[in-house]
Amino acid sequence: MSAAPVVVLVGPMGVGKSTVGQLLAGRLSVGYRDTDDDIVAEQGRSIAEIFVDEGEETFRAIEKQAVHRALAGHDGVLALGGGAILDADTRALLAGQRVVYLSMDVEEAVKRTGLNTARPLLAVNPRKQWRELMEARRSLYEQVATAVVATDGRTPEEVAQVALDALELKEA
Repeated sequence: MSAAPVVVLVGPMGVGKSTVGQLLAGRLSVGYRDTDDDIVAEQGRSIAEIFVDEGEETFRAIEKQAVHRALAGHDGVLALGGGAILDADTRALLAGQRVVYLSMDVEEAVKRTGLNTARPLLAVNPRKQWRELMEARRSLYEQVATAVVATDGRTPEEVAQVALDALELKEA
């Protein structure tokens, strides 16, 4: 039988999946894995470089493989890239998993991501593009989520605790 993550985190870029994921992994005494980190390590270049050099379609294909490998082989806390849920096969694999959608409003997103050019999908008009991305993705995040945790005005520690409570998981 293959491993399955204890918790999968989904949500938009800048919401704090990595920070909260590491806190959850520590509290649950399990490993932490981020599919974006897997992609960077495997490809030997940043996600922004893959977008620029090969385009979003190629990146999404690479991402899909990384996510599917991680879902099949990681038994700790797993954070997925913001757009991973765009893939129907990935959403199907998330069915039956404990998935936490970390949400935030646009003002919080702009504060957290700013004008960060390392985020290729937000390079031109971050506020407008983030709003459009969320309009396209929000229902997909909600579709795969076991629990939705708003991060606005909460510390990463508070978000991790709310996620644990929502999933009824006990700290190890």
